[in-house]
Amino acid sequence: MNMQNLMAQVQKMQRDITAKKEELEKTEFTGKSEWVEVVFTGNKVLKSIKIVKDGDITNDDKEILEDMIQIAIKDAFIKINTAMTEKLGQYAGVLDGLM
Repeated sequence: MNMQNLMAQVQKMQRDITAKKEELEKTEFTGKSEWVEVVFTGNKVLKSIKIVKDGDITNDDKEILEDMIQIAIKDAFIKINTAMTEKLGQYAGVLDGLM
């Protein structure tokens, strides 16, 4: 394989990665817990937090609510990372630092 063909392949790979990364950034990912729903974009920007618990939240519930927010955020990040791995395969680790 000559150098010109190799460079063409690298450029194509860069275009493919960029296109897939842009697609992921536009995608919304919802993380859920029992009381909370969060929505992030694929580049991990928080779009919304909704409290989905029925009824009033008492002072005793505040600690539980904080835990539920954390669970929902972790759930969304797991979904983002899974989608990134599925779309970008072996290149997902390279982009972790960029996103």
